Amino acid sequence: MPGYDFELILSRPLFEPELDPLFQRTQGYVTVGFVRDPDQAEHTGQAGCSWEAGSLAAAVMEVIGHIEASAPGLRALRVEADPLLSMREIAERVGRTIESVRLSIKGARGPGKFPASETTTPRHRLWRWSQVAAWYGIDDPQIREAGPTSRAINGWLALREIVPQVAPEPRTVVSALATAVRASA
Repeated sequence: MPGYDFELILSRPLFEPELDPLFQRTQGYVTVGFVRDPDQAEHTGQAGCSWEAGSLAAAVMEVIGHIEASAPGLRALRVEADPLLSMREIAERVGRTIESVRLSIKGARGPGKFPASETTTPRHRLWRWSQVAAWYGIDDPQIREAGPTSRAINGWLALREIVPQVAPEPRTVVSALATAVRASA
């Protein structure tokens, strides 16, 4: 079964008594933290997930179920399945040295201009994996699945938040996405 890496943005951070139940339910494959979301007045929670499932949609929905069952009142707000990577992580994924990646970023190597970083601080930059993979000519089926699946699940999460009575059950969303992926293959 394939493994999927993604991040969930949560309605709030998890509290201390909620951590053990989440760890037990997910066997440590979900790590949590908190972030300051500029769109929110308060801190939101963040869950980094590495999950095996038949599809990205199934993985995301399973983890959402585990998180929300572990922490009453906590809601998943958004999924991000196209990770941001550091230079070191890029080097690991593409099988190159950090110096080779650094030279690619500077424009000294590679097919044209390297993708711009998504976030930049004086000491840290992160790049979107889908853009870097395309630049290196890597065909990653999980990235092809990530874009439409993330958009669909984020739409479902928004619908569930605004008009919960019309939002379909998670298994219906997973089934519909599986059908769409098969049709596009």
